[in-house]
Amino acid sequence: MIQDELLPTQQDIRFYRKNGYWLGPRILSDEFLERLRSAMDDVYAGKFETGTEPWLGYWKANGNSSAVRKTDNAHWANNTLRELVMNETIGAMAALLSGSRGIRLWHDQLLYKPGQGRKAQAGGNVGWHQDNNYWRCASGELLTAWVAFDDVTLNNGCMQVVPASHKWGLIEGDFFNQDLESMKSKLEDSTGHKFRTKPCTLKAGSVSFHHCLTIHGSGPNFTDKPRRSLVLHLMPDDAAYIADSPNDNHMNAILMRRLGRRNGDVFEGDFWPQMYPQNQMSGV
Repeated sequence: MIQDELLPTQQDIRFYRKNGYWLGPRILSDEFLERLRSAMDDVYAGKFETGTEPWLGYWKANGNSSAVRKTDNAHWANNTLRELVMNETIGAMAALLSGSRGIRLWHDQLLYKPGQGRKAQAGGNVGWHQDNNYWRCASGELLTAWVAFDDVTLNNGCMQVVPASHKWGLIEGDFFNQDLESMKSKLEDSTGHKFRTKPCTLKAGSVSFHHCLTIHGSGPNFTDKPRRSLVLHLMPDDAAYIADSPNDNHMNAILMRRLGRRNGDVFEGDFWPQMYPQNQMSGV
């Protein structure tokens, strides 16, 4: 059910389209947050209640405990995470912000940034990047909903965005693995724009949105507690497969080929459920 009182206003929509991001309201209850945290623990422990694993390369219990954990399509493995992925209010928010008639899931990412205290190193950084650099196998303007499982602050490595950078176009080159601060001057030189950042601090249970071309990144977690979230990458429901793109090794391109889909075919079906207007999702 859509929670109409939480949907972005016309002022919010104008802000998103001008700046390429929007910090939304709290959408999740304390009780559901506890279920989500427990579901995250289950996935990391290799307990897949659906009997289906996340996408290849997911974090395993014997993985590096001090590294950022990223698990793609964790909702395949857990029904509570799937419940969040199919949240119709998030879908309606995305449709309004982007001006799309409908929204489908592109894929989700379960994110865990471990707390390393004041000795945290740059390894906890998520470097500056544009999501669309990795998504050029899909047409249309994609966007991301970032759902916080914990309070997110500068101290525990909140996401930071460069406002209005979605209007700069796609920036070629991989600058993801570079130091956050050292990249500012390089990006200013390459784009001709002033590089200013805005922290996206959120309360647990809240959601933020950003455009697929908005430059963003995050720093280390200097606290002794993890920063946990689920990221829902979203697309218009008419987004189509672009074969032989620079990102034709993306998992969604691989899945399209496995299904026998061709260039120009729309992403649709159980791998890409429709969040708004919502339909019934069957098993993967």
